[in-house]
Amino acid sequence: MFFSRKKEKKGIKLFIASDIHGSAEYAGALLEAFDREQADKLVLLGDILYHGPRNPLPEKYSPADVAKLLGAVKEKIICVQGNCDSEVDQAVLPFPVLCGYGVIFDGNTAIYISHGHRETPPLSPSDVYITGHTHEPLNTREEGFLHLNPGSVSLPKDGNQTRGYILYEGGTFYFKTLDGKIYDRAAP
Repeated sequence: MFFSRKKEKKGIKLFIASDIHGSAEYAGALLEAFDREQADKLVLLGDILYHGPRNPLPEKYSPADVAKLLGAVKEKIICVQGNCDSEVDQAVLPFPVLCGYGVIFDGNTAIYISHGHRETPPLSPSDVYITGHTHEPLNTREEGFLHLNPGSVSLPKDGNQTRGYILYEGGTFYFKTLDGKIYDRAAP
């Protein structure tokens, strides 16, 4: 999947989230935040409907409701497949689920996206790689490239139970809680 926009004064604004795992409650909270941020695209890093055999049931578990909620913004969604996203799940989602990887270009910045359960693709030091899967926020440099993870929307595994997303705007990645508070940032 490729999405690009010519470099404009405003630039592209991305709302990046992962691991909803069928929680209608947190899918609703995510969409409220997406609406508040007025981003161009909602980038979902997989594990949309099913909670998976190693996870507890998230609050208000209702995969059908999650699919319906996301349908309201389907034209703005870019989504890659997670390890819990089956063909059946993909059949009920009203937007395409890409295979394991995608790339989004914003000017000279290449933002690679993946759920994170597959091998890291070959990346250049100037690239950004954003994954989900671990349910823990991540902001680090690995072999020169920037590796980010927004954590999980519904089932966080970090010590403080942060449910959040990453907002990419003006060349900077802002880590935010679902209520919009910035708690970290990164720039390529």
